[in-house]
Amino acid sequence: MRNESIRYLIVPGWQGSSDEHWQSHWQRSLPNSARVEQVDWERPQREDWVAALEREIAAERTPVMLIAHSLGCVTVAHWAEQASPALLRRVRGALLVAPADVERPGCPEALHNFAPIPTRPLPFPSQLIGSDDDPAATAARALELARGWESEASILVGAGHINVKSGYTRWEQGFAWLYRLQARIDRLARHSA
Repeated sequence: MRNESIRYLIVPGWQGSSDEHWQSHWQRSLPNSARVEQVDWERPQREDWVAALEREIAAERTPVMLIAHSLGCVTVAHWAEQASPALLRRVRGALLVAPADVERPGCPEALHNFAPIPTRPLPFPSQLIGSDDDPAATAARALELARGWESEASILVGAGHINVKSGYTRWEQGFAWLYRLQARIDRLARHSA
């Protein structure tokens, strides 16, 4: 992304991302990447998760690209709703993969405290990737979240929750979405210069 150094910040969802998860592969592959670590991956508390994301973004002055999965996407939306303008400016964009609909019927009780999901536009460019058979969010719900967040959206066919269980370990094809988002951010920066 231009001549700036970008820090890739991996934002896992509920129960974290195992070593086999594509987010872990990406963390090992992308230069200058880090992971938001949570104190409790099994019993997530919205305030704690948002605070952990805030600490990671504030830790360095380097511009950040967020790479979120599942409950991590909802954490990003909650953080963006309450973050200071100075910290919001550090985020160049967000790749939001398989957002978890914590308002859906049958949603695990551990995730209920993340409801309601903020639906205001995110103050940075974003790309949402959903799936037409994701048990955590229907394609229609993923598109509804994308409209609220003003994210570009793509729905994959038969990708499940885009996780290890669905066969997404390295997910090399996902880098194309990341690079497409980065190219869009670069175009926006050139037009506003």
